[in-house]
Amino acid sequence: MKKLSFFALVLIFQFTQAQFRFLPTPDASHYPERSVVTPIVANVAYQGYDETQAYFGEGEYEIFLDLVNGVLDQPIIVLDGFDPGDGRDIGALYASLSFDGDNLADILRAEGYDIVILNAPQYTTDGKDIDGGGDYIQRNGLVLAALIEEINAQKVGNAELVVLGPSMGGLIARYGLAYMEANSIPHETRLYISFDSPHRGANIPISLQYLINYFAQQNGDPQALAIVDGVLNSPAAKEMLIDHYTVHLLNGSTFEQDPNKLLPAGAEDFRDAFQTELDALGFPQEVRNVTMINGNANGIGTGLPGAEIVNTNLVIDALTDVDVALYFTPEANQTNTVTDLTAYFIGIPVGSYSTEAQQPAEIDGVDASPGGTGSIADALGDGGGNPVLEQFIAALQQELYSFIPTMSALAIENSDWFATPNLNDSPFVNTYIPSENEPHVTVTAESAAWALNEIRLPLGVSENTLDLDISLVENPVKDAIRLSISPNSQISNLSAQIFSLTGEQIASKIWNQPQGELVWKQQLPTGIYILAVSDGKVKKEFKVVVQ
Repeated sequence: MKKLSFFALVLIFQFTQAQFRFLPTPDASHYPERSVVTPIVANVAYQGYDETQAYFGEGEYEIFLDLVNGVLDQPIIVLDGFDPGDGRDIGALYASLSFDGDNLADILRAEGYDIVILNAPQYTTDGKDIDGGGDYIQRNGLVLAALIEEINAQKVGNAELVVLGPSMGGLIARYGLAYMEANSIPHETRLYISFDSPHRGANIPISLQYLINYFAQQNGDPQALAIVDGVLNSPAAKEMLIDHYTVHLLNGSTFEQDPNKLLPAGAEDFRDAFQTELDALGFPQEVRNVTMINGNANGIGTGLPGAEIVNTNLVIDALTDVDVALYFTPEANQTNTVTDLTAYFIGIPVGSYSTEAQQPAEIDGVDASPGGTGSIADALGDGGGNPVLEQFIAALQQELYSFIPTMSALAIENSDWFATPNLNDSPFVNTYIPSENEPHVTVTAESAAWALNEIRLPLGVSENTLDLDISLVENPVKDAIRLSISPNSQISNLSAQIFSLTGEQIASKIWNQPQGELVWKQQLPTGIYILAVSDGKVKKEFKVVVQ
C-alpha cells in the first residue's frame, strides 16, 4: 500500500468542490411563504460520549398555520434529519414533503392542521461550536422536548400533537417523546410517525467511506477534512452507521487499513453505546407509534453482495490518470476488495491504495440489502461541476445502495438484513411498506395517503364508530353511504365530506336534525375514500371502501 501523494495533490482540490448530501433535493415549486423563525433551547443539557461537560441543545422553528381558521389548534411537528452544515433550511424541509405535484403539508394545512418545522442549525453554546444537523441525537431530542412544551403552551384548545420524524428525525422524535414519558413530562401527543428512520442503524458503503477519507488525509486539504470531520465523523454519523471506517484503521494511521479488522463494526464508543441507550429508553408508550418506510419487505435487495460499483480510469490531465474500483461488501463468510486505486504518471504506476471487507457467517453485506436507497451521485453532489468527479459518476455501474435497511426502519432486531421481516417483531402498530425499494424519505401518493389516514383518524377511536352515536351501516359500500345515528344522540346538525386519499374533497353534505339512518347516494369510482363527519364540535373520520 503506497501513498499516492502526486495523484492526491492533483485530485483532492477538485474532490472538495462537490457538496455532499444524503437526502433528495426538495421540489422548489413547493417552498412555502416564510414567516418568523423562532429559536428554541433545550431545558436539559446533554453530555456526549466524547465530551467533558453537558451542553444545552438549540434549535429553530417556524409555524405554518392552517388555511381554515389560521389558529394554532392542531399542530403537527416535522423534524429535521441528518444535515451537517445546515444545508437544508426550514423551507426545504417543508418542500421535502412533496409528491406527484402535491405536498403533504399543503394538504394538511388545507384541512385545518398547523405545520411546525423544527430545524437543527449551527450554533455556539458555552464556548463550544455545535453543528446541530450532525450533533448527538439525544441532544436534539431534548430540543424537541422543549419545543413540544412550547407548542402545547401556545396552542388553542386541547388537540393533541402529531410528530413526524423523517430519517434521523425519527430517532430524535422517538428519543424526545420517550424521554418526556420517562421523566413524567406531559407531551400531549397522540401520534408518532417514523419515516424511514434508522432504528437499528444506517449504512454508507464502507468502500465510499475509505475513498473519501483517503483523499482527505493524503493531502490534508482543509475542505476535504471538514467533510470527513463534519459528516462521517459527526456524532450523529458515529451513532448511526452500522459500519464505520475508523474502526478498521491501522493503529497510528489516519487512512491505512488494519488487515485484522475487516468485519463490519460501528464507531468505537459511539455506535454500541447509542444503540444500548436508545433500546433502554425504548419507544414512547402513550402515543400511537407507526412507521412509513422506503425499503421493501420481500427480500429483494438494492443490488448483489460484492457487486462492482465502479471500475474505470479517470483522466486527471494530459500526464496523469488513475484506475479506481469500488465494490459492495461481500456475501456471508466471504472477503473481497472494496476499494482499489492505482495512479499513473505518463503511464508509469506511481502509487496504489486498497482496502478489503469481510462478512461474518450467514450475514450478507448490508450495502445490497433491501432498504431506503442512497445515491452515490447524490453523495458526491452530482460532481459539483468537477470534471473528474463527473467522470467517476458517469462510470458508476451501481449508483444506489441500501442507506436505511428495511429491518432497521421497522426497528426489528435481526442481523440478517435480507430476511423477510416479521411485522409481529416490530414495535410499530401500523406500517407502510412499498413493493419496491425507493429513494430514502421519498413521499409517494401511496405513502402520503397512508400518512393522511393515520393523522386524520384520532387515537383510540375505532374505524367505524363516532363516539358510539354514529356508525357506518355497511362497509364496503356500493351506490350509497349509510350512516346510523343512535336514538340517544343529541346531534342537531351534521356535516360530512368525502375526500380522496390524496386529500382532494370530492363531495359534501349537511343534515339538519338528523335521526335514524341517513342515506347519502353516491356514484364513486371503485377505491378507498375518507369520510369526515362533524357535529360542529367533534370531527371523526371513517375509511370507506367503494366496490
